[in-house]
Amino acid sequence: MIIKNVPNNLALKRLDKAAAEMFTDYSRTQIKKWIEDGKVLVNGEISQPREKVHENDEIELNPAEEQKVSWEPEDIQFEVHFENEDFIIINKPAGLIMHPGSGCYDGTLANGLIFKFPELVNIPRSGIVHRLDKDTSGILLVARTESFRNFFINEMQERRVIKKYSSIVIGSTLGSFSIEDPIGRDKNNRTKMAIREDGKDALTFVKLKENIGNYSVLDVRIETGRTHQIRVHLASKKLPIIGDKTYDPSRSIARGSSSELIDIVRSFPRQALHATHLSFNDQKTDNQFSFDIPIPNDMEQLIFEIRKCI
Repeated sequence: MIIKNVPNNLALKRLDKAAAEMFTDYSRTQIKKWIEDGKVLVNGEISQPREKVHENDEIELNPAEEQKVSWEPEDIQFEVHFENEDFIIINKPAGLIMHPGSGCYDGTLANGLIFKFPELVNIPRSGIVHRLDKDTSGILLVARTESFRNFFINEMQERRVIKKYSSIVIGSTLGSFSIEDPIGRDKNNRTKMAIREDGKDALTFVKLKENIGNYSVLDVRIETGRTHQIRVHLASKKLPIIGDKTYDPSRSIARGSSSELIDIVRSFPRQALHATHLSFNDQKTDNQFSFDIPIPNDMEQLIFEIRKCI
């Protein structure tokens, strides 16, 4: 694995052209193939050759000769929701980092995957083909074979994979709406994302499930999979997710909240966001696989406590 950040002089170039200039040990043809195979990630996301990159974007290259991971297996606790010969569906707990990197070398989901499923050592990134933020819980798919990995990456790129989430936010809203604002890396803080006119297209569908006073439970579906997409989009509409220290650093409180409710909301230890649903067509039969995992106990308890205080 090789990670570099896009310099200013390559900003707004196509990914394949920028990567070719950044990773000069490899040919343009090879780099383009790796991008198409999902072995080149931009800010942790699978991207297409024609997509434009921005200054300070993190480009991760996983060359073919480095496909076997060197991460150490560890007994990490997570629930296996479903498995077959092609893929595994897990329920990722909040607080679990996806894979080693940026100073974190162990204790990650990837370490746990190769402990529980040793054959994944032969699959790039231990079979991880999409991601959830550290403090987001819920459904995650892990590819068990190269064939299925390539198939699922293509399905995501063609936007044929359906992903739904549940979130608890500060603020009230009505009905359903969509957010189409493009997302790019924050110019002032490279660990954050932001709404940017020159960012990548991003589409989020939001449906109100329940208003509880001036708090809301939302069902969210994403058409694209940009880094921090739901968190950025909801915060931009003044509906920050409870517990999101990155996009609501002041820890907002809804108007009219009692002192008891303020304590409850501000003490919630992570962003109240959970991946509830994943569906896609079967590679072999074209039947649909559909998986649902309800919100975990901490979010259920948060909803209960908010209701009790209203």
